[in-house]
Amino acid sequence: MADEQELLVLRPEGLYCPAADVYIDPWRPVARAIITHAHADHARRGHGAYLAHDASAPLLRARLGPDIALQTLPYGERLCLHGVQISLHPAGHVLGSAQVRLAHAGQVWVVSGDYRVEADATCIPFEPVCCDVFITESTFGLPIYRWRPQAQLMAEIQAWWQANAAQGCASVLYTYALGKAQRVLAGLERGPGPIVVHGAVHAINQAYGQAGVRLPTAVPIDVVAKADWTRALVLAPPATQGSAWLRRLGDCADAMVSGWMQVRGQRRRRGVDAGFALSDHADWPGLLQAIAATGAHRVRVTHGHVAPLVRYLREQGLDAQPLATPYQGEAGAEPELQG
Repeated sequence: MADEQELLVLRPEGLYCPAADVYIDPWRPVARAIITHAHADHARRGHGAYLAHDASAPLLRARLGPDIALQTLPYGERLCLHGVQISLHPAGHVLGSAQVRLAHAGQVWVVSGDYRVEADATCIPFEPVCCDVFITESTFGLPIYRWRPQAQLMAEIQAWWQANAAQGCASVLYTYALGKAQRVLAGLERGPGPIVVHGAVHAINQAYGQAGVRLPTAVPIDVVAKADWTRALVLAPPATQGSAWLRRLGDCADAMVSGWMQVRGQRRRRGVDAGFALSDHADWPGLLQAIAATGAHRVRVTHGHVAPLVRYLREQGLDAQPLATPYQGEAGAEPELQG
């Protein structure tokens, strides 16, 4: 990636397109940044100007500040920057998440950001984009990561909530405020009590509502009568585990919603009563499906289980190489908590 003839090169600030003089998801302050989505490890403060998908606007302004210099594009619309054709395409990860397509001098590169190939009601489904070079995440880039159908997992969460309510205790789900919480909410049916959310989740729910995503009624804990807490389902960021915010609930059952719950022993290590392997990232079959659909003969692999995926792709005859970045996948979704 050090050759300046490449359409994208790696610099200390992040992934850089010299021809367009723009960075994609940079981790240090730069003049111009294209942001794939609003999770904290991809969208950072301090850039001079931002470009992102239309639906990301309220999320980015909420997280980075209302006065950021933000330009947005709908999916598929092309922007020409110094002769480079730039367009955004659905990544299926969270609201407004986008793959970035860059075309210049006969080359087409696509930067995936984070993505998921399984569709759901909370964001536009992943769209394969044909390219010469595909930069893919590999958060769950091991064959052991194979997601069960979402409907199955949601039924298990529903049954867990019902069983806890019957025992007179609240059900606490630790889930990332942006993306995962809304996906869980969208899959729930009416339960035995109210759905209560942390303030960080509530703020993101409002942004999803503004974008036309319909979610069940979920209210901050302070507007729910204490007598109803024992039958409530509570959605809170993982960082709240053991906090004073949760201790007000008294005795409760808790569970982690994360792709990491696929691995035996993770529930015990996280100190929770239950675990549900639901992720907003592609599993192993999803990664291979997405890569194959691009038709790319060169693949650059970043953040996650990089080495196993690179090795497998090379065995399939592709030019696959690791690409070092500080992105954290499912572990890097949350910014500082508010509320």
